[in-house]
Formats: sequence, C-alpha cells, structure tokens
Amino acid sequence: QVQVIESGGGLVQPGGSLRLSCAVSGRTFSSYAMAWFRQAPGNEREFVSAIKWSGTTTYYSDSVKGRFTMSRGGAKDTVLLQMTSLKPEDTAVYYCATVSHRYQNNPSRKPEDYDYWGQGTQVTVSS
Repeated sequence: QVQVIESGGGLVQPGGSLRLSCAVSGRTFSSYAMAWFRQAPGNEREFVSAIKWSGTTTYYSDSVKGRFTMSRGGAKDTVLLQMTSLKPEDTAVYYCATVSHRYQNNPSRKPEDYDYWGQGTQVTVSS
C-alpha cells in the first residue's frame, strides 16, 4: 500500500522561508514523477511544482518560479520543496502527489493525473 506523507508546514512571516518534505512508502522503486499542489480556502487545487522521475528536471508554476525549489531528498522516494520569499498569497494547504507508473518524462500539471496523495500540510504566511 502506497502512502504519501508531507511534513514541514507552519507559520512564517512574509519574506521568510520554509522547507516541505514528502516521503513515499510502500513501493519498491523510486523512479516516479512527483509533484506539489496547493489549495487555499475557496480555491481549486493548483499546481506548484513537479519533478521528473530521474530528478533531472523540475517544473514550476509562474507564481512560484524563482522562489521555490523542488528536489529529490537523500532518502529513497522523497522530495523536498524549499520555499523562499514567501508571500501571504502562498498561504494554503500543500499536498504532495505521485503517480503509479514509472519513468514518466513530462509530469502533468493536472491533479487528476496523480494517483497517490498525502494528507496535506498547512503553510500560513502572515505577519
């Protein structure tokens, strides 16, 4: 059974930084695309970032490009999201997601294309 667990959310002042972690358990290999989405109250879930199965290429939404960095973690099947220069509009529940098929070269930006999801971690940017 595949499980996705996020951690690292919290309260931060505008301009501050946070690092989110995501660990996937229950599968043998780690050659899967992974992504971060977020959802603010009253809004649809939106794409934040994705990483190719190989870890060599990352993708970002225009709203976070240049401020957020997604990378593979040191442990198997983990990813990190380093968030800097945070703004109040970044406030949302952040979800980690992954797919069930390996070696996906162009990770989707659509939530419906992901098979496994974490429970989400709250990020609040406020003074």
